[in-house]
Amino acid sequence: MSLNRVRYVLPLAIASVLAAHPVLAQNATSGPTLDLRYRYENVDDDAFARNANAHTLRARFGYRWVASPRWTVFAEGDYVEGLFDANYNSTTNGNTAFPVVADPDATELNQAYLSFADAGFKATAGRQRLIFDNHRFIGNVGWRQNEQTFDALDLSYALSSNGPSLRYAYLDRAHRIFGDDSAQGEWNLDTHAFQVNQALPVGSITGYAYLIDNQDVATGSLATYGLRWTGSQALSPDLKLGWSLEAAKQKDHADNPQQVSADYLFIEPTLGYGAFTAKAGYERLEGNGAVAFQTPLATLHAFNGWADRFLSTPGNGLEDVYVGVGGKHGQWNWQALWHDFSADRGSADYGTEFDAQIGYAFTPAINGLVKLADYRSDGFSSDETKLWLSLEYRY
Repeated sequence: MSLNRVRYVLPLAIASVLAAHPVLAQNATSGPTLDLRYRYENVDDDAFARNANAHTLRARFGYRWVASPRWTVFAEGDYVEGLFDANYNSTTNGNTAFPVVADPDATELNQAYLSFADAGFKATAGRQRLIFDNHRFIGNVGWRQNEQTFDALDLSYALSSNGPSLRYAYLDRAHRIFGDDSAQGEWNLDTHAFQVNQALPVGSITGYAYLIDNQDVATGSLATYGLRWTGSQALSPDLKLGWSLEAAKQKDHADNPQQVSADYLFIEPTLGYGAFTAKAGYERLEGNGAVAFQTPLATLHAFNGWADRFLSTPGNGLEDVYVGVGGKHGQWNWQALWHDFSADRGSADYGTEFDAQIGYAFTPAINGLVKLADYRSDGFSSDETKLWLSLEYRY
């Protein structure tokens, strides 16, 4: 992007943020939507002689039309552009001498769907944001400037107030974070996602089956079956115990040329005291030395460290043992995590990582964030430190 264009685009974006009123458009009413996010990302990777420095701006414009209490139409476009010098590898700009910052320039249709809701039933058809549970298997990768959306049909139905709720989604295409200019920007899918959730006397349990047929990347065709139990219990007026327990089995599916048979285990207890929360966790993605448990449609940044060293599970699998603390105070929120990574098969140590972030809500619509990821290798990949500064406005 030229300096002259920066002089016009950046002040206009900032002026829009400062001039607009906070959060006037809500989901229940018709009207425009706007999401602006400026971000600076610095990547110091020991595998590269130079650091990446990326200034990017995302402008997301939409309009929601509530035709009736049951029918809603929504359309939204994305505009992402790098500002100043492109001293980073966006995955499409050819600057491979720098580390990757996966926020390529893009002008795209992000969402366009028709939704119907009535008496516990909801159906949404079209290009849409899909999130299942905690994003581990299907998510929108909202951390990146160009999020992941799907051409899909999403159906859900709650049988009764105490009965199970059902969800089914058919995914025809994934519009990935790399954008239309990338060969990996879209995946053609023939994917079925099934989910049943039932409230229990303590917590709730979810059974699922995700049958991914990736017609562009055959090794990404996987069938995953699992159970997830989550809940919380007050121990005193100020003290709360929470938990997430999950186990799954993954097999090769459709035209996958690999023989896959891998297990997944996730355990995360939490303890909350007022606005303070502490947690510990263990996540295991099994590997046999050649293939391992994978989650190709997930919001991968949310798992196994923010440095993104494990976006694809190594062939020997992955064990992630972590502890974390976080909290809120007034308009401030913060979080810190420590990870210890190792192989599931064999005794290899993959390294450790420290992650931390602090956010501040200037208004209900304007939020700032400072975020750090520091990965220290022990023979796997290279040492890497990432720093982010961002300012976001939503209307």
